[in-house]
Amino acid sequence: MHDTKLSVIIVTKNEAHNIKACLESVAFANEVILYDCGSTDGTPEIALQYTQKVTVTKDWPGDGPQKNRALKDATQDWVLCLDADERVSSLLAQELQETIPSTPYDAFSIPFHSYYCGHLIRFGAWRGEQHVRLFKRQKGRFTEDKVHCHLQVLGKTGKLKQSVLHYPFHHLGSMLHKLNDYSTQSAASLFQAGKKASLFTAISHGFWAFFQSYFLKFGFLDGKEGFILAVSNGQGTYYRYLKLMYLTENAKKHV
Repeated sequence: MHDTKLSVIIVTKNEAHNIKACLESVAFANEVILYDCGSTDGTPEIALQYTQKVTVTKDWPGDGPQKNRALKDATQDWVLCLDADERVSSLLAQELQETIPSTPYDAFSIPFHSYYCGHLIRFGAWRGEQHVRLFKRQKGRFTEDKVHCHLQVLGKTGKLKQSVLHYPFHHLGSMLHKLNDYSTQSAASLFQAGKKASLFTAISHGFWAFFQSYFLKFGFLDGKEGFILAVSNGQGTYYRYLKLMYLTENAKKHV
């Protein structure tokens, strides 16, 4: 056992292609807690080779609520939250073990190096990506957002130097699947919050997302992958508001 007193929490669904590498990268942690939502590809069985703290849930309450479920099972002083398509680099593992035992901070922001279809993205929407993922268990909780929740921390947040390696799309099909899934969930969240959209909203927001990623954030310097990523960002935004438009119109029909 290391004196890091670190729990790692991971939320999964059908991540058999990712989970082994993810779990191997956090072998130094004191415990790993995995919450799986109805995987049909053997993800829980693979995870059980690395940790006995695997819980399979039948429902999907959303990203934030599911992570808070896993957080409740954590027993160590510090918690690191990872997704299955993320890995702790060897340098980050070393930094964590050196930093956690004695630090005045209550949480840390971690740099992310993201890959798109095998290509490291240096610019565009993912340039300078940072996320607060490491925190004292008693000082943090995730928002209840169903999509892309974030961590709420009581206390001071520092910054780590080493990075998490992120592999969100291992092939084009997975990108298209996530684009459709995320835009549906995001539209539902916006609708529940009372937001509305029109076709113009969808077109203008989608175009701006592409323009910002590809031109203003220099996505063109990442070659063809930079262009593909900028297009997918624009598409995801376009479909989010397009779906919100139809949710709004359908609601009016039933008034």
